[in-house]
Amino acid sequence: MTLQIHDTATGTQRPFEPLHEGRVGIYICGLTTQGAPHIGHVRFAVAFDILRRWLTIGHGYDVTLIRNVTDVDDKILAKSAAAGADWIAWSYAFERETNDALDLLGVQRPTYEPRATGHITDMVQLIEILIDKGHAYAATDGSGDVYFDVRSWPTYGELTRQSVDDMESATDADPRGKRDPRDFALWKGRKADEPASANWPTPWGEGRPGWHLECSAMARRWLGDRFDIHGGGIDLRFPHHENEQAQSRAAGMGFAQYWMHNGWVTMGGEKMSKSLGNTLNVLELTRTVRPLVLRYYLGAVHYRSTIEYHPAALSEAAAALERIESFLARALPDGVPADGGSIPEAFAAAMDDDINVSGALAVVFDTVRQGNSALDDGDPGAAQQAARSVVAMTEVLGVNPLDPQWNSAVDSASEDALSVLVDALIEQRRVARAARDFATADQIRAQLTAAGITVEDSLDGARWSVTGRPVAVQDDEKA
Repeated sequence: MTLQIHDTATGTQRPFEPLHEGRVGIYICGLTTQGAPHIGHVRFAVAFDILRRWLTIGHGYDVTLIRNVTDVDDKILAKSAAAGADWIAWSYAFERETNDALDLLGVQRPTYEPRATGHITDMVQLIEILIDKGHAYAATDGSGDVYFDVRSWPTYGELTRQSVDDMESATDADPRGKRDPRDFALWKGRKADEPASANWPTPWGEGRPGWHLECSAMARRWLGDRFDIHGGGIDLRFPHHENEQAQSRAAGMGFAQYWMHNGWVTMGGEKMSKSLGNTLNVLELTRTVRPLVLRYYLGAVHYRSTIEYHPAALSEAAAALERIESFLARALPDGVPADGGSIPEAFAAAMDDDINVSGALAVVFDTVRQGNSALDDGDPGAAQQAARSVVAMTEVLGVNPLDPQWNSAVDSASEDALSVLVDALIEQRRVARAARDFATADQIRAQLTAAGITVEDSLDGARWSVTGRPVAVQDDEKA
């Protein structure tokens, strides 16, 4: 079977033909590390993780997946400054938190995860090529800005099928140095109120890269001038991906051969975003929801469809997973046999139809029903065969309940829940001691001891541990 992909650039479904036999190169735009990741942020990672798994498991391709980190940009500088924090530390903290969230959701780590700040030389080189070819120019107002000349590239707008005259002005830099208000910044000259560490020397003066330039340079560095698939959220089509493609192809690069874009996660019909306050932090959410359930929820619909979040959504996902888990527990009480299982043709056909996960899940649940019927009919061999197929299919989707990943996630979630409860009791104990209510304080300590929690008081406050393993410092009272 041939994998068919909906190519955003053409608006059509095309047979997937890699540039190099047996190998696939994918670039996906990672997060700008300005804050904690919410479920709307990480949906893209789940969607493209499923694509990667199918390319690998279903078609045997050797996949190189690049997911960049935008670790310097306007929002990072603004938010870190408002918080009185160093921008590098701010960005790195949220980079770690993002990776923790993706690990928790079973998203495989990328082959490489380049940071924008590590590719300044590549960006400068790309700007020089564009200037030499007449597609970019330095501002004459002394700002140090460098712009891409959109009217110099006749096919500008082709990705989103727009006319330049119908586009709004680019708002990414001071317009006074632009020849056309739609020209976008390749390089931004240093601003007086920005930290010196966020600027690099170039032939046009000190400054930092424009957002669009970063991805073109990193894709070129790690995948070459031409690669197979570029992916990201639908909101990145314009201006980000349009500008990436224009500057890369104007520089003589073939760039992406296919474009894939995933839909939004919405709440109340609006895109989930920090500015609207309608976000659900991944690490906070998985304190009360199993990570496997959240992963299933984010990946259970077609990647191009919008997911509308509502309070019952995760309960519905949990119920669906319970059907799979209950069957596997009945059919495979001793675990998965070493020979594994086969993927049904109907599942493969659905996945080859532009990664139709909804259709693929229908096959999973049909197989679960058949397996349960086999058990009810006293045919454990047929049930085990069905179970092995269910394991193989859910492995492709990243929601195999028997994967050790999810056992680790359950342990982590249990520890988080325990921490919340114990921290609350220790805080009550601190308040009681501060009020010189030692009877209550001693009672709380006795409760913790009975539960196997050891509390040690020190000059730095109270520490607690389970079976001798330190967990946290919560009590601020000094002895």
